[in-house]
Amino acid sequence: MDAFKLMKELRVNYEQEVYYLPKETGLTLIESTTQDDSRISAKCRDAKVEDLWSLTSFFGYSTQTFVLAVNLLDRFLATIRIQPKHLSCVSLSCLHMAAKVTEEECNMTPTEELIRIGQCKFTVSDLSRMEKIITEKLNFKSKAITALTFLHLYHQITLSHSTDRKDTLSLEKLEAQLKACLCRLSFSKAKPSILALSLLRQEIEAVQSEDMLEIACLIQRHLKIADGELLLWSERVAQCLSEYASPECSKPNHRKLRWIVSRRTARNLHSYRGVPELPTIPEGCWDESESEDSCEDVMSSGEESLSSSLGSDAEGPFFSLHHRHQTQRQHLHP
Repeated sequence: MDAFKLMKELRVNYEQEVYYLPKETGLTLIESTTQDDSRISAKCRDAKVEDLWSLTSFFGYSTQTFVLAVNLLDRFLATIRIQPKHLSCVSLSCLHMAAKVTEEECNMTPTEELIRIGQCKFTVSDLSRMEKIITEKLNFKSKAITALTFLHLYHQITLSHSTDRKDTLSLEKLEAQLKACLCRLSFSKAKPSILALSLLRQEIEAVQSEDMLEIACLIQRHLKIADGELLLWSERVAQCLSEYASPECSKPNHRKLRWIVSRRTARNLHSYRGVPELPTIPEGCWDESESEDSCEDVMSSGEESLSSSLGSDAEGPFFSLHHRHQTQRQHLHP
C-alpha cells in the first residue's frame, strides 16, 4: 500500500476509534473495586487477561485475536456489572468470538476443547448464550479498531519512509509489548492511537533511529495528538515495560501450560462435568448508586488461573534492560 493510502487509512481509523472504546466510567468503577467486593476488580480482570494471553499462545492464535478479545472483554465489563464467578465464561466467550473473526476456520479450536483446556466449569451451551449476550450489548459485528490496528499502520508507514535498516523495528516485539500493556486495566483508558504511538516511540528511542523518530513526529502532527497526552502515556508505557523487564516481576514459564495440558493430554481428558445451564443475564449497566450485581448466580466459582503460564512472547528479548531506565526520562524528543 502506498504512503498516501496508508495515511488516509490512518485518518479514517483515528476518526472511528472512539466507537470501540470501553466506557471510562465503567473502567473507573472497576479500578475502585476492592478484592473483597462482590464485583470485578482490576486485579481480577488483569489476571483473566493474562489467562487469555496464555490460551492465545497455546492454541497458536494471532495477536489480533488476543487484542480483539481484550477489547470485547473490557467494553463488556465497563457496560455490564457481573460477578467474579461469571468472568471465566465472559472472557472465554470473548476469545471465541474474536477467534471466529480473525482466525482461519481450519485453525479454530473446538469449543469443547477450548473450555476444557481453559479449565472452566461451564458448558458449550453456556458459552453460546454468553456470546449472544455480548454481541447484543456491544452491537458487535465483525471488527474493532484497536491499538494493534494503529501499531500495524504506524509500522508500515515508518518502514515505507525510513532509510534505516528495516529489521531494526520489530513488529513482533512491538506486539509483545502491547500485550504486556493490555494486561493492565489502566491502559484500556488510553486511546488506541496514542497507546500505539507511545509504544512505537519507545522502541524507536531504543534503537536510536533519528530517521524513524522524525517519522513518528510526522504521524503525531498528522493526527494532531497533543504533546502532553502523548508524554503522559509514553511515561506510563515506559514504567509498565520497565517493571515487566525487572527481575522482580514474575514472568512464569509458558512451557508449564504445555506440560500441564498438552494437546495429547487434552485429547485424553475426560469430559467436563455437567453443570446447570446459564440463565439469562438481566439488563443492568454500571451505576454507582446500585449496590447489588446485575447477574444472577450461574456457575460454581474456583476456576484455577492460567496466568502462571503466559505466552512464550511474554519473556526474553522483547523486554530488554533498556526499559528499566525508560522511566527516568522526563521528556520526549522534539
